[in-house]
Amino acid sequence: MNKPRIGVLTSGGDCPGLNAVLRGVVLAAEKLGWEVFGFLDGFEGLLPPGNYKLLQRRDTAGIMPRGGTILGTTNRGHFVAKIGAGERADVADQVIADAREVLKSLRVDRLIVVGGDGSMATAQQLQNAGINCIGVPKTIDNDLEATAMTFGFDSAVNSVMDALDRLHTTATSHKRVMVLEVMGRHAGWIALHGGIAGGAHIILIPEIPFDYDKIVAAIQARADRGQPSAIVVVAEGARPRDGQVVMRPSEEGEDRFGGIGNVVARSSAIFREAGRRPPWTGSWVPASASKR
Repeated sequence: MNKPRIGVLTSGGDCPGLNAVLRGVVLAAEKLGWEVFGFLDGFEGLLPPGNYKLLQRRDTAGIMPRGGTILGTTNRGHFVAKIGAGERADVADQVIADAREVLKSLRVDRLIVVGGDGSMATAQQLQNAGINCIGVPKTIDNDLEATAMTFGFDSAVNSVMDALDRLHTTATSHKRVMVLEVMGRHAGWIALHGGIAGGAHIILIPEIPFDYDKIVAAIQARADRGQPSAIVVVAEGARPRDGQVVMRPSEEGEDRFGGIGNVVARSSAIFREAGRRPPWTGSWVPASASKR
């Protein structure tokens, strides 16, 4: 009697926890007497003739502490369904048909998709085409609808908190305003949770356009209390009121965000209005940090 077979793939950006999910899938399948086929490089592994490997207990031993994913991943290629915030593209019918034939030839009748909102949009199209899919919510942005917490988010927040712990001492010692840019195109959860946990004084997120005058007021209020330093956390998708997000257009998938931290740090208006000398005059470079 043939064992039931399931497939699993990791798609989109990498984050902590992917290998732990793969290990969990393999161990659970082993208990049920199922075989697991891991498709390589995201959905692209479903294309003919199929790029995959059989995953057994020994193949996933020791992988849980490792970052990334042993299956590889991509957010480019034939299956890209997300092209922007709330925007979707249709995966070509022939591409879906080819993927269905590969799965059929391997006798894989269930596919576990580990990914974020873009990956889930692709999985939904596969599901609608008759390929049985199960979605595992993965994204450091924690921005998946009907999901309380995505894996990868907690680790991202801890990374921001660790960076802020290191910046506080330098900012205080040099009496400087320091800017930390973190990931978050359309959702500010990382900036908000990380900023609060790390003791940031100002947090700028995509959901709320910011006002330079209010930033000035907050910095000046600290200076009036004898605290000339400040830490600003800004999500990459944040934008000033009546302004635009900072991005570089991309012809493949979503546009690349990043750079708003430098815009905020170099806005001399903040310090001119506050009557203070910009801390980056001379050879000093603003402490803008990004995961990109």
